[in-house]
Amino acid sequence: MISFLRGTVAHVGLSTAVIDLNGAGMSVYATPQTLSKLRTGEEGKLFTSLIVREDSLTLFGFATDDEREVFDVLLSVSGVGPRLALAVLAVHDPEAIRVAAHTGDSKSFTKVPGIGPKVAGRIVLELAGKLVPHGTPAAPAPAASAESVWKPQVVAAMTSLGWSEKDATGSIDKALADSPDLAEQGNVAEILRTTLRWLGQDGARAGNRVGSRG
Repeated sequence: MISFLRGTVAHVGLSTAVIDLNGAGMSVYATPQTLSKLRTGEEGKLFTSLIVREDSLTLFGFATDDEREVFDVLLSVSGVGPRLALAVLAVHDPEAIRVAAHTGDSKSFTKVPGIGPKVAGRIVLELAGKLVPHGTPAAPAPAASAESVWKPQVVAAMTSLGWSEKDATGSIDKALADSPDLAEQGNVAEILRTTLRWLGQDGARAGNRVGSRG
């Protein structure tokens, strides 16, 4: 794995830079903010992440190790590739991404070109617990605070599946009415599954009521 590059900056373009390593030019993709800190002819250092594909080896560069760490975590989200992960870092700094993921703020991710509500909802759902703001304890919060973290994530996931925010919120409350422990635990994936199961059962009950009236 190539952890970082240090050498003379041979070229700085709109989306890439070339670092001269003892006569070998390494092309690296980076955000505009990172590229703006490089000066042609001067020494530069970039932390890097190597993306291996069947037909290519592509380097992505970052000004800090923190940016690279967040980039690698973003790649764990289904449907998010390296170019989109880099676009997220071009719009938000690492701490802003941590806060958005931790609080379920999917709207922050829709500010990134190429990310709509559906992908944004998937990002906050899949990053839950993976990115925690610096200084935030990992221990579970009290029940009221825990709900403020998991509920927006579940609502975002449901709206990405087609429900309105109002219907999603109401369904979550009804589905968890008999499961207070699940609400306290704040397991986003399990709460989402429970709500979807409740919706399916409620739809079946509604159908039975219609049939009995007929």
